[in-house]
Amino acid sequence: MRLFNWMESKIPKMKWYDIGFVKLSVAGFVLFLAKIWSDLLALEWYWYLLIGVLAMIRPLYVMFSE
Repeated sequence: MRLFNWMESKIPKMKWYDIGFVKLSVAGFVLFLAKIWSDLLALEWYWYLLIGVLAMIRPLYVMFSE
């Protein structure tokens, strides 16, 4: 079984708060990267907004399609 197939089979077992913990751990990891690699914070604010909007398109499409 491939890694992504295995992960997708585990997602339905998660509760809503488990997904919240995943998001919190990603936020913590990003803050860690920003702490050790200060050039990451040197970008203008609109780059972060652009990254956020681009990352949001696919999940919103999947959520609202059907």
